[in-house]
This record gives sequence, structure tokens and C-alpha cells, in this order.
Amino acid sequence: MTPFRLLALSLTLTMLAIITPVSPTAAADSVQLTYSIFFPPTHGQCLAGIAWAEEIERLSSGRVKITVFPGGTLTKANQCYDGVVNGISDIGMSCFAYTRGRFPAMEALDLPLGYPDGVTATNVANAFYAKFKPTEMDDVKVLYLHAHGPGLLHTRKPVKTLADLAKLKIRSTGLSAKVVKALGGIPVAMPQGDTYESLQKGVVDGTFGPIEALKGWRQAEVIKYTTDCHVVGYTTAMFVVMNKSKWAALDPELQNIFEATSRKWIDVHGKRWDQNDQEGRDYSLSLENQIIPLSDEQNQQWKANVRPIIDAYIAETTAKNLDGAAYVDMLTQAIEKNTNPSQKIENESGI
Repeated sequence: MTPFRLLALSLTLTMLAIITPVSPTAAADSVQLTYSIFFPPTHGQCLAGIAWAEEIERLSSGRVKITVFPGGTLTKANQCYDGVVNGISDIGMSCFAYTRGRFPAMEALDLPLGYPDGVTATNVANAFYAKFKPTEMDDVKVLYLHAHGPGLLHTRKPVKTLADLAKLKIRSTGLSAKVVKALGGIPVAMPQGDTYESLQKGVVDGTFGPIEALKGWRQAEVIKYTTDCHVVGYTTAMFVVMNKSKWAALDPELQNIFEATSRKWIDVHGKRWDQNDQEGRDYSLSLENQIIPLSDEQNQQWKANVRPIIDAYIAETTAKNLDGAAYVDMLTQAIEKNTNPSQKIENESGI
């Protein structure tokens, strides 16, 4: 073929490419999304988030591709929500507690109401959002929520009573610091990454957190006892949210895939939290640490001591024209129903 004919053929193909319309399906193939997750890449909850993204890609036959940025590499934990609102990331997973005061209604989830496990905490979190739909989250598309199992007390010395806890220095942050103070301990603010060495050197006498941290952060090596105080167990609720403009740009078929997968992943995250808690428990026991149950009398005393935290929350939200009392009542009943397998609460959200 002569150079002239090659040039003519090239120009013809170029013109065809310009005038040929792109099908809706082909356009949909170009959907590229970013997902910011604050958990490190090996954490079970990050792995669950990655699996969610892969499932959406599979169900959409590759029409949606989600690039995950773990470990806060795209937006830090306390910047994640605003990062989604402002389009820094298209999707984000982080904790409400990292921006305290920003989500006054959702903070009810973290109160020490006696969460027994991660599945319950996760189901209750989603049911709470479904019931109240707080306007504080109207600037995003809420895909789903999840929450860890009960925060428990892990110490170097045995704690069987409130008297044993008095004046002990306990690593705690945010809400858990209020719990420690209410129980008579001395809260010491400290990130998880510093806890191991501080326990090892006796800088603190214990730590408050889910039992999964005993393996995940190796803290079982530097404590000897866990007090099973799940009767005042708090949780930390976490969100998975999407930029509203990016959500609106998805066609209805893709939106249905996102919503169906998100409903399924509520259970995935809850079970993963419980799996991690069991691994932490088993690891601690393998090191011959002890798990101490509270007596019935102590259970009641611990509940009575943390009740002012709950009452203060109700008063604070009432002052903001929010129905904190209704939030607490719903959560209390929901925890009880979820704890009883024969009375599982309905997920009214569709999320």
C-alpha cells in the first residue's frame, strides 16, 4: 500500500472514531472510583472493604473499578468524611468518633450501653441510622455502617471490683476515657501504637478496648487479665459513605449493585469483628492470661457508674433540639433484641 493510501486510511479511521457515538454501556465502563480507608492494609476491616470493592467490580462486569487507598494514605482518619464530601475521595471508611461534635446524633451509638459483640453492634448501628436518618449525614450517600465488639478492660493486675480499678492508670481515648473516669480509674490519652510499650514499662496499668487488640496489637503479651465488663461495653461506630455527586452519576443498575452489596456487607463486617475478637481472646488465653467475669452485684454497680455519661449525652442533645432520650431508648431495646436470636430487629434502611 502506498504512503498516500496509508494516510487516507488513517484519516478515514480517525473520522469514524470521531463520528461514531459511544454507547451508554461503553461510557459506563469508564467509571473509576477511589476509596479511602483508615485501617492498615492487613487489618480485617480493611480486607473486608477491599472485598466489597472487588464484589462490586465483579457484579458490574468491570463497569465500576474502585481503587482502595488503605492506611489513611489518601485522607487521614479524621479527614475522611470531609474528604468524601469535597471529592478528595469518592468513597470513605472511618469512625464518627474521630470528629467528635460533628455527628451528635450518631455519637449515641458509642455510648456504654452493653454491646455484647460486633454483629450486634453493627446491626444496631444500621438500624439506628435507618430509623432516625440524622440530617448531619445528608451531605453524603450512606452505603452502610459497622461497629466493633464491646470495649473491655485489660490490665496488668486483676480487676474484679470497682475498688480494684480505683486509681489505676488506664489508656483510653474519647468516650472510653469518660468510662474509665466514671469507673474510678485515671484515663491516660494514648494512641494504640504507643500502648504496648507503655504497658510493658508500667506507664499505664491497663487499657480499654475491644479484645481483638490483644492479638492485633500484641497487647496480650504485656497484660495478664481481661475484665469481662461487656455490661458497660461501648462500641466505636464506623461509616462507609460515598460522594453524593458520584452516586447520582451512577445509572440505576449500578446503584442497585452498590446497595445490594452494601446490605450484604453489613453482616460481613459484623462477623469479621467477632472473628477478630475471638482470635484476640484465644491468643490471650494461649499466653495463660485470665478473663475475669464480673459478679451480678458488680455488673449493676458498673452500670450505675456509667449511667451519668448516658444522661449527660441526653441532656446535651436535647439542648441541640435532638431527641437523645429516643436515641438511647431505641439503642437499648435494639441491643436487647439483637442479643436474643429469636427477636432480631428489622433493618428498615434498605442500606
